[in-house]
Amino acid sequence: MKIEVTLVRFAKSGDGDFIQRIIHHKFHGFVHSTFNRTINIQCLDRGDLYTIACKGIDNAPNTLIIDLEHFEEADIRVNDIVSSDHSVLSIANKMSITMNGVKKWNCKLPKYPSEADVLIMNVSVMKQYIKLHGNNSRIERAFKSGNPFDDEMSRILHERTQLLVSELQNKRISTAITHATSLIGLGPGLTPAGDDFLVGLFTVMGIENHQYFSHQSFCEEVVLHAKALTNDISYMALAKAAVGQVRESISDLMEALFRGSEEELLLALDRVLAIGSTSGTDIALGIVAGLEMNM
Repeated sequence: MKIEVTLVRFAKSGDGDFIQRIIHHKFHGFVHSTFNRTINIQCLDRGDLYTIACKGIDNAPNTLIIDLEHFEEADIRVNDIVSSDHSVLSIANKMSITMNGVKKWNCKLPKYPSEADVLIMNVSVMKQYIKLHGNNSRIERAFKSGNPFDDEMSRILHERTQLLVSELQNKRISTAITHATSLIGLGPGLTPAGDDFLVGLFTVMGIENHQYFSHQSFCEEVVLHAKALTNDISYMALAKAAVGQVRESISDLMEALFRGSEEELLLALDRVLAIGSTSGTDIALGIVAGLEMNM
């Protein structure tokens, strides 16, 4: 007879609102998807996705980091029941995660600088660095795969991102929404390139004192279309970015762009470029586009 042993782990840090739900409320959900270093949970109350991530992954909205290297031996499967009680989050009878000593994290984007000299220099450095070290983004027209399908996808992504930026610069918000919507779900991968670009763009538009900060309705309107056009994981990233909630590495990059030295900028940029296979590069390109609109 097989004896089930519950693995006990400690939460290291995480999204403050997620931690509060676990501690003070009954969290009910089920495992939505599993990966080597992350598990996504769908909340039954709201339908939102939450993530349990292994150490080494940065803090993010709706995410809890635990003291585990990987989930390979945990035998956690899709549809396993997830619930909380007395500051412990349980995944079926396979894992219990205690909140004792957990460090709460909340995303707070920096304000746009009153003086732009450092930012202008850093954006120039960032663009050059992406060209040299970016991960073959299909949004960059310089990328040629030799595969006709991939090259056509690259052409379409490049064209639509340029049209979107142009319409935003000319304050034609309704047509900008159309072009942004046409990017959703476009490109391969768990989070498609078009979605990642929009996450970067939304991040910049959520910066206080940025001239497009007043156009938050643009981001919200695009997200309304996104639910039916992309997968659940990518949709949550878009929905959170639309209200100024992004990964810690992205908010750190914004701080470095605004006020950091070149060394600080490149350290922060490397962390973003390391996200996914090409996701970090596509997010960075969205950030550059948003900043250049303001400059």
